Amino acid sequence: MSSQEEILRDGRFSCVTRDPRFWEMPEKERKIKIDKRFRAMFHDKKFKLKYTVDKRGRPINYTSTENLRKFYALSESDSDLSEGDTKEHTEKKKKKKKAKPKGEADP
Repeated sequence: MSSQEEILRDGRFSCVTRDPRFWEMPEKERKIKIDKRFRAMFHDKKFKLKYTVDKRGRPINYTSTENLRKFYALSESDSDLSEGDTKEHTEKKKKKKKAKPKGEADP
């Protein structure tokens, strides 16, 4: 840590701490936001690949789905809407299933 402090105190590198180009990107901005049309890519079998080795031949124990979750996130407005849509959709199904008995007629 002391070597980093010495580097930051050096006049040649002092602009690095103030320059926004060198700041670390926030977690919220790091992931690409996708809308609800593409949410199937997180759980669909077509998008899931199981790798056994990486490009250099080293063994790995993760799937491509984990990479998708690492780089992509559902947009918050769409995820809220999708939760509300699913609730409304299930309520509509319940109403359709509750059919009137055959003996009753509409007035």
